[in-house]
Amino acid sequence: MTPIRVRFAPSPTGYLHVGGARTALFNWLFARHQEGKFILRIEDTDAERSSSEMVEGILQGLLWLGLDWDEGPFFQSQRLEQYRGVAAKLLESGKAYSCFCSVESLAAKREAAAQAKQAWKYDGACRGLTGAVIRQREHEGQPKVLRFKVPAEGKIEFADQVFGRIEHDFATIEDFVLLRSDGMPTYHLGVVVDDIDMQISHVIRGADHISNTPKQILLYQALDAGVPEFAHVPLILGPDKSRLSKRHGATSVTAYRDQGFLPEAFRNFLALLGWSPGDDSEKMSTAELIQRFSLEGINKSNAVFNLDKLAWLNSRYLSSTTAEELFPLVRREVEQAGLWDSAHNDRKAWFLGLIDLLKTRARLLPDFASSGRAFLSDDYEIDPAAREKFLKESALATLLPELALTLEALPEFTLETAEAALRCFAEQSQVKPGVLINAARVLLTGKAVAPGIFEVMMTLGQERTVERLRRPV
Repeated sequence: MTPIRVRFAPSPTGYLHVGGARTALFNWLFARHQEGKFILRIEDTDAERSSSEMVEGILQGLLWLGLDWDEGPFFQSQRLEQYRGVAAKLLESGKAYSCFCSVESLAAKREAAAQAKQAWKYDGACRGLTGAVIRQREHEGQPKVLRFKVPAEGKIEFADQVFGRIEHDFATIEDFVLLRSDGMPTYHLGVVVDDIDMQISHVIRGADHISNTPKQILLYQALDAGVPEFAHVPLILGPDKSRLSKRHGATSVTAYRDQGFLPEAFRNFLALLGWSPGDDSEKMSTAELIQRFSLEGINKSNAVFNLDKLAWLNSRYLSSTTAEELFPLVRREVEQAGLWDSAHNDRKAWFLGLIDLLKTRARLLPDFASSGRAFLSDDYEIDPAAREKFLKESALATLLPELALTLEALPEFTLETAEAALRCFAEQSQVKPGVLINAARVLLTGKAVAPGIFEVMMTLGQERTVERLRRPV
């Protein structure tokens, strides 16, 4: 069997965005499922728009997602001589030709076709130039590009692993450019030469590349090379069904990392954008994704990016991740919020308990700092709406300090003793326990919604609980 070799080939003209990350993930899952190789190639021949900063951003995004590559990264900018050598062979064999049409003349023809409301493709004006004319124009120093000579008649067919059989008439394919006038390769030449040299067996990429595939198959055939299998994955749309863009929110992978999403959750979410395991499974481990992934599971219809679904899935991962695993991530958030105290270094067990208390309600990592402020510091504010709703009864000004006195007198401060004491005090005071519980929650945490009140008390400890219940309402 042909060894499975796939590649992810981003252009460093921008950071790793959601669509690119999903393409990389599908390639990575396929390679891992098939025990093949995942190759990273950086297509950086657009020198004006590419940058080392963007390359670093792409690498960071892949590493955060856990998409380790087996070979590379390879850079197209370091392989220019290979492309030019292949182009020269195509020219020598008569499968390509020099084109001297100026940018201005091509633009004028395109505009004329548009005015006539006609489709336009390059008309092959230079296809039949004689050797003498070509030599004369080269001698005069006229700029030229190298074009591929598409057969005049016939059609090309290929079996896409997602969309099925696709065919294109040669009449619809123009003689496309291989080398630009500055000697730089076009996308078509670079990608085919690379895929041949790197022995790529499967090309898994976005459906927006389907129109490029016939041209590239022609190049494989012209170079007497085997044609890889193609699988074009559906596009990712925003909630409004338009193509995902910045107006739908942050689209770079590192931006989601910075917002507090876990890589495991984001990876799981991406996998379900355009692929289905065949049942209703949603939360899947990486091992399960690898085991279940197949090209047959990729949908033809476009996927819709749902930020709420991502946040929900992230919350499930947070709640199921151990406090020990979350510790470094939560500590970083707490430090960034200015809430880390050196004293916390000596009570890691307490901090882990706090993480366990908060993680079931957290959606993003920064939630640990915001919901944990009242536990990590005595400098916290009471939400005005919570105060108005649960602290407005005048009797609470007396009841809460008395409850504090009751709790302070407990020889053992446990979940059971604290709850029994509060309920007994409520009964003696002829007030519903819920009134005291809600009021105490607001005083202890500053919020109307928080973990169970008695778990809150245990985390704060007896002394801090009593002190806060004595604060003026």
